Amino acid sequence: MLAAMDFDQLTVVLLVQRDDAPEMTAAEEDALQDAHMSFLTDLHEAGHLLAAGPLLDPTSPYRGLSILSAGVEEALALKEQDPAVQAGKYRLIALPWIVPGGAVTFSRTRFPRSIAEAFGD
Repeated sequence: MLAAMDFDQLTVVLLVQRDDAPEMTAAEEDALQDAHMSFLTDLHEAGHLLAAGPLLDPTSPYRGLSILSAGVEEALALKEQDPAVQAGKYRLIALPWIVPGGAVTFSRTRFPRSIAEAFGD
């Protein structure tokens, strides 16, 4: 008889550009992006965020993807604190993701807190 398989339960959260997002100046956009990146770094350092990054299709409303080691409700509660979500720029879609235990692993890494840090400016 086969033993039951272990599964890892994660949550994938999509950042979706809102149609009714407020207009912002370039300086406001830059400041909000830096606040967003710093927030993601805090989530990663706290052990909630496993991976995150932008989605690069400029024609798509999907702007970013995060994978969290939390259930859907907790992941949404955490991600709703993102300054870019609170500013009304993005809405969230959270999807439960179940994979065979150990099939996907993530290493702790350093997340940049700003665009300048990401690009070495």
